[in-house]
Amino acid sequence: MAARRWTSLTLTYLLLIVAFVSFTFPFFLLIVNSFKTNGDILENPFSLPRHWDFSHFGDVIEKMNFLVTFKNTFVISALSVAFILLFSAMAAYYIVRNATRFNKTFFAVLVASMIIPFQSIMIPLIYIYGAKLNWIKTMPMGLLIVLYIGFGSAFSVFIYHGFIKSIPLELEEASLIDGCTRRQTFFKIVLPMLAPTSSTIAILNVLWIWNDYLLPSLVLNDEAHFTMPIKMKVFNGTYMNNWELLIPAILMTVLPILVVYLFGQRYIIKGVMQGAIK
Repeated sequence: MAARRWTSLTLTYLLLIVAFVSFTFPFFLLIVNSFKTNGDILENPFSLPRHWDFSHFGDVIEKMNFLVTFKNTFVISALSVAFILLFSAMAAYYIVRNATRFNKTFFAVLVASMIIPFQSIMIPLIYIYGAKLNWIKTMPMGLLIVLYIGFGSAFSVFIYHGFIKSIPLELEEASLIDGCTRRQTFFKIVLPMLAPTSSTIAILNVLWIWNDYLLPSLVLNDEAHFTMPIKMKVFNGTYMNNWELLIPAILMTVLPILVVYLFGQRYIIKGVMQGAIK
């Protein structure tokens, strides 16, 4: 038994080591190649830099107009996630506490909409908002936030729906007896109890919105409104990529969201399990 248990633990740790190396090796390559020249990167992308050149990061900040681009990305991500959390929590609460046939059908349709690929509605969507309403020219960042709210709400309502069903109705009844309105009950009793689930939904949506390229590339046409994934196009050419600047730009783009993920990863599984099981 002892030999079998030792073999099982050894295999487990070996698999964990292989998984750790598999996930961290691309990030290792990203770091070491951020300090190399184009020639060194093309010669051997797996080697350590001969000279650690930090000037690439200064060039990236200048050519990407980094502060403005970072602000655009942050504002779009923050506002989109804030509205997704608020609207999804309110919608899920109403659906759970008013279990009419219409609400059940609406919830089923909302969940089913998650299987529709964005590419299938991409052209009609841009045609309506661009050619018909002209919002792409008049309010591109506002339109992008509205689209993110629409596309991100279905999954968020689904997670909130499962968790709100586990909240005892007696808590809300007690608050109503104490003189609270339905609105006060939601914001003072229910919404604070949704904090773990809200953390999970916020992290997942931030990861998606911050790294998204396709939707902003369709909506944002003015360079002053570009997000960080789009702005990295300045380092791509028709016949050649400027790797010594493109790789540091990728590192600077993913680093903030990586920090958010590392600090918030424990909430992801916890919140998903709470929303799916309860």
